[in-house]
Amino acid sequence: MVKAERKDLSSPDEVRTFEKGKLDLVKIGGGVVGRLTLEPGWRWSQHVKPTAGTEWCEAPHFQYHVSGRIHVVMSDGTEFEVGAGEITALPQGHDAWVVGDEPVVLIDWAGASNYAKR
Repeated sequence: MVKAERKDLSSPDEVRTFEKGKLDLVKIGGGVVGRLTLEPGWRWSQHVKPTAGTEWCEAPHFQYHVSGRIHVVMSDGTEFEVGAGEITALPQGHDAWVVGDEPVVLIDWAGASNYAKR
């Protein structure tokens, strides 16, 4: 039987920190939702790649962008910028970095459970 659940990202089940960033994870409904906060100057290939040990981010993401701007480069060369109010579906094989002086906050429904996992 499926039960209704309610959780709050301000009381996450797990918190992962990494240089210039933080991930709050909430386990709910048999899945995981993550809130990523990325500080100005953060770049995946500089701040998470050493932990991931892969050339590109291999976690697929389905994200809602709450604030800030982020630049994404896919392994096939596709590039774009994303800002508040936008939604992205990113397959495996990408790099990304914060654009400007505002932190990036995004909600991730896919890929968060493996993100910055040691």
